[in-house]
Amino acid sequence: MSQPVTGGVAAVVLDLVRAQRDLGWSVAVVCPPGPLADRARGLGVEVRDWPARRHPGLGTPGEAARLRRVLRDLRADAVHLHSSKAGLVGRLVVRGRRPTLFQPHMWSFQSVSGVVGRAARVWERLASRWTHRLVCVSDDELVAGRAAGVRCPAEVVCNGVDVDRFRPDDRLAARWRLGLPDVPTAVCVGRLVPYKGQDQLLAAWPAVRARVPDARLVLVGDGPMARRWREACDDESVRWWGEDDGVTDFYAAADVVVLPSREEGMALVPLEAMACGRSVVAFDVNGVRQSVGEAGAVLPVGDVGALAEAVAVRLADPAAADLEGACGRRRVELLFDRRQMADQVAALVDELLVGAR
Repeated sequence: MSQPVTGGVAAVVLDLVRAQRDLGWSVAVVCPPGPLADRARGLGVEVRDWPARRHPGLGTPGEAARLRRVLRDLRADAVHLHSSKAGLVGRLVVRGRRPTLFQPHMWSFQSVSGVVGRAARVWERLASRWTHRLVCVSDDELVAGRAAGVRCPAEVVCNGVDVDRFRPDDRLAARWRLGLPDVPTAVCVGRLVPYKGQDQLLAAWPAVRARVPDARLVLVGDGPMARRWREACDDESVRWWGEDDGVTDFYAAADVVVLPSREEGMALVPLEAMACGRSVVAFDVNGVRQSVGEAGAVLPVGDVGALAEAVAVRLADPAAADLEGACGRRRVELLFDRRQMADQVAALVDELLVGAR
């Protein structure tokens, strides 16, 4: 069960669904209409529509009622809840009556503050009683949960990527396919929302251009901040590409891939970029140090000056950046293959079902 239906969460859900289908399990995806539902149906997997908004609100009781009817009909042996909204409604409905896994993909209380953030912490502590297994995508995410008082049994299952789809490719050919000039290129892939931090990269970009005058920045993604950030940026070296599913070409075209996020669980973008043999520059948010290792630069959160320096160094010396990228490829093959992730989750489900019986 998942809300959202796009981005990294949806990608992880699809990888797990595909692997569980191949194990011979009967798998159903419960989610709002959208890309996740369409792609799951394309895999031959049963999909149950669950119209639900991304955030809690006045419609949440109705969403819970609809979910109760869906789950009553499915009679599932286990429920795997992905992200905060599914975790909220799913645990309110199931209340521990069947084995329940909850995978936050970044805690809700890390992306909000004030009264809402405090309420989210209280909820997660209370909901622990209905969580048979907390699945965290990084060590940092588990530490954050424990610090907030989440005490249910937990396991760290790092995100994984398809190392056959994401693989090194010719940089010049990728730029030709995308119609990009053959100049030093930084790529940032992600939804244009505050916590993804593209505004911090835009703030650093003039300093990058001062060091590397012919550099280009390609922002791949869309979101609620797109219009505001674009209107505030008058730099012709910044390409606002918009949403595009063909991210492998963008990674291949890059000299460096940048993750300027303020918060994450364990972002897929660094793993995908590393699998494609590209250096990564990122702030030290949850999961980044664990994923990137020696495959780039991990910087103090919010240090725009350090971000500009690290990006400029790699654009000015792409050969050195490519050595980091090769290290990243080996690291992903060893530690972050999606098959490892799927095997770990399948083992957890088996363990819970044996315990329930």
